[in-house]
Amino acid sequence: MATTKSSGTTRLGRDSKPKYLGVKLFGGQKAKAGSVIVRQRGTKFIPGKNVRKGSDDTLYAATEGVVEFQTKTKKNFNGKRKKVKKVNVL
Repeated sequence: MATTKSSGTTRLGRDSKPKYLGVKLFGGQKAKAGSVIVRQRGTKFIPGKNVRKGSDDTLYAATEGVVEFQTKTKKNFNGKRKKVKKVNVL
């Protein structure tokens, strides 16, 4: 006798749904207040002017304006410098 059903049951069907991360609004595009700019895990991009960070590190526009990306050097707590990507809505 077979120990499993023959009607196509599987033990491997527990794949999670895709999270659709990434940049949603690029530089030069218009953003309304509350619109998502970047969906991310961790802070690959940091919030700048008129940009807020959600609890899951999602960046969204606080006011209406045009999205701008810039690279800055930031001083770490131990004195080292690192480049960070900053998102602004102007």
